[in-house]
Amino acid sequence: MNNPITPIGAERRAPALRSNCVAHVPVFLLLSCVAALLLLTSCSQNDGASKPADVDYYTCTMHPSVHSQDPHGKCPICSMSLVPVKKRGATGVNTTNAAMPATNVQDASRSDVPTEFSVPVERQQQIGVTYGTVEKQPFTHTVRAVGTVTYDKQRHWDFVARVDGYVQKLQISSRGDMVEKGQPLMTLYSPGLLTTQREFLDLLRMRDDARRSGSAAVQESAESLIDSARRRLLQWNVTPEQVAQLEKTGETKETLTLYSPFAGVVQDLPVDQGRRVAMGDRLVDVADLSTVWVWAQFYEDEVSMLKKGLPVTITTASYPGEKFNGRISVVDPFINDALRTSRVRIEVENHDLKLRPDMYVDAELTMDMGENLAVPVPAVLPTGKHNIVFVDKGGGKLEPRFVELGRQYGDFYEVKSGVKETERVVTSANFLIDAEAKIQGALKSW
Repeated sequence: MNNPITPIGAERRAPALRSNCVAHVPVFLLLSCVAALLLLTSCSQNDGASKPADVDYYTCTMHPSVHSQDPHGKCPICSMSLVPVKKRGATGVNTTNAAMPATNVQDASRSDVPTEFSVPVERQQQIGVTYGTVEKQPFTHTVRAVGTVTYDKQRHWDFVARVDGYVQKLQISSRGDMVEKGQPLMTLYSPGLLTTQREFLDLLRMRDDARRSGSAAVQESAESLIDSARRRLLQWNVTPEQVAQLEKTGETKETLTLYSPFAGVVQDLPVDQGRRVAMGDRLVDVADLSTVWVWAQFYEDEVSMLKKGLPVTITTASYPGEKFNGRISVVDPFINDALRTSRVRIEVENHDLKLRPDMYVDAELTMDMGENLAVPVPAVLPTGKHNIVFVDKGGGKLEPRFVELGRQYGDFYEVKSGVKETERVVTSANFLIDAEAKIQGALKSW
């Protein structure tokens, strides 16, 4: 009673349906497997036909992270043609897109010395490779600095009152007056000076009397006192000629005249006529500007090249196109801790008095640095640890070289070791060549 009602003929049709399903399922699965197997076999055959057996994958010289199995593929980042990377231990050269070295990639990566690699000439033309020749040439180095003009301290005289008195008369009027050597500058009145002159004359008479009387002791004492009085007069700015004139004529003067010790310019005149001056007061400054000093600031890395006596050319915006010749006289051994510079004193001839104290000038120093091998600056690829150049070996072959560089002179580096004269080096597209070398295992990633 619990069995459902089954239509007539259903029991006979059901077994037949189950039997047909069981028969058809294995056939469908079998066909699917056969189709998949044929597809994989076809892909494998096509892949093996298009990619050499010794190639591991293809990559981009600019983006080594790109890996592809398509020999005709393009870089998805820069659209450059991909180049082959060989399997470990593979030998031979494949020039489909770029030539590969015959050395083992793993062995090359273990060596600190770069190895030769190949980049086809067509490939070099595509990436814009150019070459320069290693050759000897003379080096000159030009150093430029700014400076300030000042007077030569050995050609400057600051008159100071050495005796109390008064300014009786000025023979000069103001700062900037031109004076000649021996020209009177001012006249001072000093009672103390008059007293000292009289004492000097009295001692001279006492010495003469001792000579006539034949008293050697008195004469010796008088000579000692005369020397003392003469030194006192000289210390008061009385010239030796004035002392000799006083000794000859025996005429005392109430005034003292100051004379310029050299031809120059009045730099300062802080007194007026009639003013009282005390010992130590400044009276007049005179500077000889026929030779001036230029204090120039040079950077600390340039100090080693500066030597006493080197010629220096001085120019100034006040006289465009005009040059003044000077020579280094002193290199300051101290470094300015804030500016990282060292002062250099340059002596400059200034007969026309065009260079004036506190004037800004430019100093230019050109030095002969000798002759040595040189390579163009673009030929050097700095990596931090090494400096590398790529030497042309002919036929598309390039050899990375570690070079030891000297100073840079303009557009060239001085080369101390690493290359020979007449060799050709790559001067452009170095980064692309470097990428090719790293991919081919000729150069490690320094």
